[in-house]
Amino acid sequence: MQFPSISKVRLSALAVITGAFIVLAGCASKGEAPVAQLATARASITQAESAGALQSAPVEILAARDKLGRAEAAVREERYAEARRLAEEAEADAELAERKTQAAKSAAAAEELARGNAALEKELERRARP
Repeated sequence: MQFPSISKVRLSALAVITGAFIVLAGCASKGEAPVAQLATARASITQAESAGALQSAPVEILAARDKLGRAEAAVREERYAEARRLAEEAEADAELAERKTQAAKSAAAAEELARGNAALEKELERRARP
C-alpha cells in the first residue's frame, strides 16, 4: 500500500481550505440593497402612469408594477442581485409603456391633423367651384 506524499496532502488541504473560504466569502457578502434602482423604477412607473400608460400600454405597466413588487420582496429577503435585476426590468418595462403611450398619442394627433387637412381641402374645393 502506497501513501500519498506529504506535499500532496498539504496541497489537497490547501485547496479544500481555499474553496471553503471562497464559499464563505460568497455567502457573507450579500452586497448592498439596490436602493437607487428601486427608486428609479418607482419614478419610471409613476411617470408612465402619469402619461396614460394604464390606457395605452396596460400590459407593460402592469408588468413593471409586478416586477417592482417582486424586487421589493427580494430586498426584504436580502436577495439583492435578484432585486437589482427585477428593479432594472421594471424600469425598462415602465419606459416601454411610456414610449408606447407617447407613440399612441402621436398617432392620434397625426390622425386628427390628417382629418383637419382633409376638411380644409374639401372647403377649398367647394370655394373654388363657381
